Amino acid sequence: MEYIPTIGLEIHAELRTASKMFCSCKNDPDEETPNTNVCSICLGHPGTLPVLNKEAIKHVLSIGMAVGGTIADFTEWDRKNYFYPDIPKGYQISQYKYPLVSGGTLAGVELERIHLEEDTARSTHDTNAKSLVDFNRSGVPLMELVTRPVIHDAETAVAFAKELQLLLRTIGAGDANLEKGEMRVEANISVASPEDTRAGKFGTKTEVKNLNSFRSVGRAIEHEVERQIAALGHGEEVSQETRGWDDARNETYSQRSKESSHDYRYFPDPDIPKMKISEIAELSPASLSRGLPELPWVKRDRYKKSYGMTDKEVAMVIESPALAKYFDGIIAPFASDARRVKLATNYLLTDYIGLLKKAGAADISTDSLARIPASSFGELIEMTASGDISSSGAKKLLDMLLNEMTLSTEKNPTLRTIAERSGLIQKSDASSIAPAIDQVIAENGKAVAEYKAGKTASLQFMIGMAMRATKGAANPEVVKKLLLEKLG
Repeated sequence: MEYIPTIGLEIHAELRTASKMFCSCKNDPDEETPNTNVCSICLGHPGTLPVLNKEAIKHVLSIGMAVGGTIADFTEWDRKNYFYPDIPKGYQISQYKYPLVSGGTLAGVELERIHLEEDTARSTHDTNAKSLVDFNRSGVPLMELVTRPVIHDAETAVAFAKELQLLLRTIGAGDANLEKGEMRVEANISVASPEDTRAGKFGTKTEVKNLNSFRSVGRAIEHEVERQIAALGHGEEVSQETRGWDDARNETYSQRSKESSHDYRYFPDPDIPKMKISEIAELSPASLSRGLPELPWVKRDRYKKSYGMTDKEVAMVIESPALAKYFDGIIAPFASDARRVKLATNYLLTDYIGLLKKAGAADISTDSLARIPASSFGELIEMTASGDISSSGAKKLLDMLLNEMTLSTEKNPTLRTIAERSGLIQKSDASSIAPAIDQVIAENGKAVAEYKAGKTASLQFMIGMAMRATKGAANPEVVKKLLLEKLG
């Protein structure tokens, strides 16, 4: 029997704010000393009162604007009751009936809602069978995005998660590193016949957790779909449950029965005032729209249409907001010149990124890219395009700028001065190149005869000989032009 999988995603992402969601404790995902950024509020002490983090709310509403969702006018926070060691209050402050954002679309996938809540503490288990709890993460602002059940394959699910990560980084709402737990993907998966699926009737769903990489998201969905189809094929029922993902064994495993919303006994938190968002000017749709940067899909379309970049080139630039900003800074003076933009693309993505990695850069960040200012990179492209330096000279100059000197102060020499001192400026005046041309023609009579007989490869040979005679200092285009003139 044929089955069609239906997948809905629930994605949690920690937000980048100075403090936690309901208290003034530092929001620092890189803090390594346990229980350092804590206070009586995020430790759940009785009698403490939470205070809302406006920046976290603004981040979620900005994401809502970016995906074309409906921004709530009224919203409130709820208590989601359950008892785990990482929830000291016995409940998590979340949103239930009135989320901040409803609807919207991202990467072609329809969204159900986006709401805001607090993160839990982090539990670890040592080799002595002891459980330890670190409350540094407790209370960190956590966005939860829920898609509608409209995804039907693992590839679409992974593409959606990647686009959300890129959006979070572009807006500056969060780093969303899956490996660090800053973004967590959970997949709700079911299978049903084509007829039932078309009618909106889905099979029993399972929720798969512990997906800490995009590769794991894809593999877990594919495995769970196969597992459910195999179970139904053997006449077994699929249980509604929460399952974990074992990356080493490449399989899901049962964890517990799946809770329903009524199991959490939601009710409005009496300690947090209800919000009328329309009464807060800086959270209005107009204000939020003005604060949005160029969104990934808009930038992607611009790069393709305006600059003729390949899909691979666009993907390399877009996946890093820092790299995209740096690239735009380089090409700003000559954005309408397709040739110069192409040169900049090649030297940046192939040569400069390669040099940075060789130099030990952990990632392509604003700081690592700034080792060569965008203005200096743009000047290098201008010198290359005008023929002042050769392709190999440009690569040597990049290496010199990165590893031997900077151009960060006025005391440093200009890029042209560095190139001149290093012997990288190409000779383009005919009078200085002509003697080398005469020498090559005089010493290579056979090549001259072959060229005149129609063997075009001989011309390239003579160009190479002339470049050697000038020790690579001559402009190859000028060399070619003079040779053609001399050879008639």
